[in-house]
Amino acid sequence: MTEILFYHLEQRSLEQVLPVLLEKTLERGWRAVVELGSSQRIEALDTALWTYRDDSFLPHCIAEGQTNPHQPIILCADATNHNKAQVRFFVDRALPRIDEEYERLVFMFDGHDPDAVSEARKAWKKLSSDHQTTYWQQDQHGRWAKKG
Repeated sequence: MTEILFYHLEQRSLEQVLPVLLEKTLERGWRAVVELGSSQRIEALDTALWTYRDDSFLPHCIAEGQTNPHQPIILCADATNHNKAQVRFFVDRALPRIDEEYERLVFMFDGHDPDAVSEARKAWKKLSSDHQTTYWQQDQHGRWAKKG
């Protein structure tokens, strides 16, 4: 069964949190697809992943035409599993949907955006009734606490 994780961003931004989760994904030997709610944000996230740390970078590419299926991380604005990933991240208002080909689905939403919070509540109600879901929220220090 696909595991579904909700991450409620409050203290740190997506650009600060996502690289850490992607690093953990790669450490497990998994590939990831990061689906954004719109293609306009892909370039900004692309830059953030290249520059988030001075001593490291996350190998990735943007899905365009013939995307290399061996890339460990692919950024996209569509529903395709471009690299046969085990993990799919839904960010920047991309709405989660169940897809059994993944080990894990991760839905990240901005706690300061009322519309994003409303969408997350609806998604939680829809997905938690039939699937294993966990909810993670940041404390005032930015650490993650499992809430559900």
